Amino acid sequence: MERSTNKNERSGEAERWLRFAAEDLAVAERLAKDDLRASRHRCWLAQQAVEKAIKAALILDGVSFPFRHDLDVLRNLLPVRWALREAFPDLAELTEWAVEARYPGDWEEATEDEAERAVAQARGVLRSVEAEFKCGDLAGEAKKTCPNPENDAC
Repeated sequence: MERSTNKNERSGEAERWLRFAAEDLAVAERLAKDDLRASRHRCWLAQQAVEKAIKAALILDGVSFPFRHDLDVLRNLLPVRWALREAFPDLAELTEWAVEARYPGDWEEATEDEAERAVAQARGVLRSVEAEFKCGDLAGEAKKTCPNPENDAC
């Protein structure tokens, strides 16, 4: 996907993708309180939150990306300065929920434990990306990495 070279446009678009990611995660977390529990939906929403968060980071840096759901492929497109690359070296299990949670198949349905793990991993990825948005130079090239992504003040 071709990206704008205008840094302000990229920043606005990236923030929109990040907002969508946060909304997906919020719905996945709310479903945990529902009597239905909806494990497969929570897994899918967690995968979607991570996919959108990574794509937000790619957009911010002006990196073109394919329209694919493979989170490891997408993460590996990020410049090495993104802490997400090292903090989440294996997103394969979460990637599986892009299909397995949406369609019946030859696989087991999502369990509550799997949904909890997926949502927790999505929360971590989203916090990492959000922290770098807050701490980094939005121009991209000079982005610094926050020593502690949990610290809003950086």
